[in-house]
Formats: sequence, C-alpha cells, structure tokens
Amino acid sequence: MREIQASHITDVVERLCMEANYYLPEDVYQALQEARERETYPLGRDILGDIIKNADLARSLCMPICQDTGLAVFFVELGQEIHIVGGGLNEAIDEGVRRGYENGYLRKSTVDEPFLKRENRGDNTPAIVHLSVVPGDQLKLTVAPKGGGSENMSAVSMLTPGAGLPGMKKFVVKTVERSGANACPPLIVGVGVGGTMEMAALIAKKALLREVGESNRDPRLAKIEQELLAEINALGIGPQGLGGSVTALAVHIETFPAHFASMPVAVNMQCHAARHRKAEI
Repeated sequence: MREIQASHITDVVERLCMEANYYLPEDVYQALQEARERETYPLGRDILGDIIKNADLARSLCMPICQDTGLAVFFVELGQEIHIVGGGLNEAIDEGVRRGYENGYLRKSTVDEPFLKRENRGDNTPAIVHLSVVPGDQLKLTVAPKGGGSENMSAVSMLTPGAGLPGMKKFVVKTVERSGANACPPLIVGVGVGGTMEMAALIAKKALLREVGESNRDPRLAKIEQELLAEINALGIGPQGLGGSVTALAVHIETFPAHFASMPVAVNMQCHAARHRKAEI
C-alpha cells in the first residue's frame, strides 16, 4: 500500500489551479490558430486574433486568461492501492483550491445558498470533485475551471428512445443556437448520451477534456461529431457571436448504456478558454 501525504495533494492542487487559469492548453491554442486561418468573415478573423493575443499575454504575464476563473472542477482517478495520510482527499483538494485562488489572484466565484442570500464564500471552495477508483498506486488529478457563461448555456433533456439520432442532433444544435453569444464562442461542445440524467451531464463535461478535434474511437460516433460540427458552424453565430463560419472548434460525444425507456442527452458548452491542467502523483 502506497502512502501519499494530504499536504502534497494540496500543494499540487494549488499549482494546478493557477496554471490552468494562466496557460491555455496547446491543443486549444493550435485549434484557435487554425480557426483564424479558415474563418471567412473578416471581423471573425480579427476576434480570433485578439483571443490568441489574450492567451499569449496571459501565458507571458502569468495572469488569468479570463476574469471568470470559474468553479474548480476536478476529475480524480484514485488508485485503489493508495492510502492518503495526514488528512482527507476532499479536504486536501479544497485547501489547494483555497490557496491557489488566493495566491494566484484568481477571482472567487462560489456563493453559498444559491437561491437565498447568495453570499460569496471568499475562497472558491468547495471544489466539485468527480472521483473514480482505479487499479494501481497512482493519483491522477485534472482540474477544469468552469466559468458561468458557458455553463449557463448548457442543458439536459430526457428524450424518448423514439427521438433517436435525429432528435439527439436537433437538441444539440438547438442548444448551441439558443446560446448565441452568451457561451463565448468559438466553442467546444461536449455531448453526453445515455445513463441517467446526472450521468449524461457528467460524461458531457468529461468529453470536454478530450484534445480538441480528437475524434471518438467509434467511427460511427466520429462521423456524427463531424456532422454536428458542420451544422453548428452553419448557424453563422461566429466568434463571440458577431458572425462568422467558426462557431465551434469541435464536438465531442461520449455515450453510456441507458435504460430502455429513456435517452438522456446533455450538452455541456465550453467557451474558447477551454482550461484544464493535469498532474500525476
């Protein structure tokens, strides 16, 4: 049994929170550059150029890519041969988030009592932790800060099985169309189909962690991803909603077995600041 100190987890989480908000992942950066080359609308090209300049400045100055530094969403893979000592896992993550958002001068966005007094907690905790127990003795942490703009435009629908593929595609495209400029395009569109309501939403969010444009391994789903991407870009919403041919950089679909009476579909929208950072302990 391998032991990991909770304090070490805290240190890693603190670093991840800051780096995720400062450094746009290389695959996202490359996708934005390619999008600027193929954007047919002059204003759209200019906006994409500004987005790229902003990412360059954030990296060079170690400043947040966006003023909305998001809720701290973590995907955690915990090896079953690990024993965490000196504290609990969730507490260690929360302390790392607290330090990272304070020391990194990141905006704290978490409020208590969401439909009552909505008082800012002042430290961006608690983190949202999605935990998987896996074989081995490694601990893998992925933070994906999630801002309010794109998250607000996300949606879940409990479609009937009879809706089939056409119904699923219609819901995805309509969700993007409804979002307009509010989700800060160009987007990465995560789609989760199957499971239960909460599982569909979870796998839709997890789909956003895939490298931009990396197709689903199932060629049938990969084809549907490309079809949806074409339909979404044909909407003409464009960068920042001001028109153009690049509304989305990619569509990523993930599926899970479902009850024979239901077909949950979730769309998790991700703005162009598709931030995530990983570490392995």
